[in-house]
Amino acid sequence: MVTARQKRTRAGVVLRCGAATCALVLAGCGSGADDREDAKPSAGAYAATTTTTPGASAAHRLPAPGEAEDEVLKAYGSMWAERTKAYRAASAEGTDLKLYLTPSAWAAVEADLDRMNRERTQMRGDLRHDPEVTTLATAERPPTATVRDCVDPSAWQTLDTTTGWRLPPPAGRPARYVATARLEHGERWTVTEYAEDRTRSC
Repeated sequence: MVTARQKRTRAGVVLRCGAATCALVLAGCGSGADDREDAKPSAGAYAATTTTTPGASAAHRLPAPGEAEDEVLKAYGSMWAERTKAYRAASAEGTDLKLYLTPSAWAAVEADLDRMNRERTQMRGDLRHDPEVTTLATAERPPTATVRDCVDPSAWQTLDTTTGWRLPPPAGRPARYVATARLEHGERWTVTEYAEDRTRSC
């Protein structure tokens, strides 16, 4: 026969065992969460997978492969947008042209603008462009790219500011011609060289 006291004792054992079981279950859950946290890559592990080489400055971090080509074309387009403003006024004042050109490339544009001022000419209209990236070397230091452009000057005319007359285009110039630009990535993509071959149609 089981007395009331024995029943209470057994109930206490069941409760104590139940509490111990819960503690074990909770400990197991906590251990799984810790394991999952441990499985996450640390900040150091992530940094090791980036394209930045040890000791490289922020200015020379490699562009993401999927974005580099778009960045090159955007920089080239921005350079020409600012260059167009400068040629329309025969002056780079008020433009951001220098942001997209290295000093050597800027010197060539500056010489053009000086010539236009001597000849009292400005440009009117727009040059049409069809650029494409032909080479992209993001592993180089600094990263480099080459852009081949097919330039359409049919709506780009020279204005004689003394007479107000529009000057005819040079004889024998093709309807569209090839231009080539080289860019480097420092703080941003900038044009280091730009050359036009007005005898080569595209």
